[in-house]
Amino acid sequence: MKSTAVATLALVGAASAFHSVTMTVPKSAQVAQDFSRRGFLSTVAAAGAAAVAPALAIAADGTPAVEKVPLGPMPVDWGLTKDYYTDASKVVSHMRYATSMEKGAANIENVAKNCRQEMIDFVSYYRRFPNVSGKLSYSNLYTSINVLAGHYASYGPKFPVPEKRRKRLMEEYSQIDKAIKRQR
Repeated sequence: MKSTAVATLALVGAASAFHSVTMTVPKSAQVAQDFSRRGFLSTVAAAGAAAVAPALAIAADGTPAVEKVPLGPMPVDWGLTKDYYTDASKVVSHMRYATSMEKGAANIENVAKNCRQEMIDFVSYYRRFPNVSGKLSYSNLYTSINVLAGHYASYGPKFPVPEKRRKRLMEEYSQIDKAIKRQR
């Protein structure tokens, strides 16, 4: 709502900036202000940026910044229960935990090794079932597993996931969670 109002004001301001209006101000009431189009547009742009800036957290490279969330305790419930939706949500949460770990974090190697084994077990067990392997959540999770497993194969279990890959994986994890909640 707020951004709509700011955009509307900016459009009205921009449209009126190109309309030629002659202002006569008495000498006693004049203030040192720039009434040119450039001055007006820069003022509107600055006001719009100030209004929208708190809503958008932008990193230095122009991508939306990812907020750091405390990890909490290390998972201890590794392994499969042979119930697809329970296993899928558990694998996603463990992958999210492993993806969120920073360089130098305690137990990064143990978490990576356990997560990798759990991903292998998950794929090798559920790929046999055609009613599961055709689900949206399975195909998205399979893609995420391949990305994270590829990272571990290339860089090893001690190296954290780079920010660009982490951002992509976190987006995929949220899509997988939505699909799991809808039983898809």
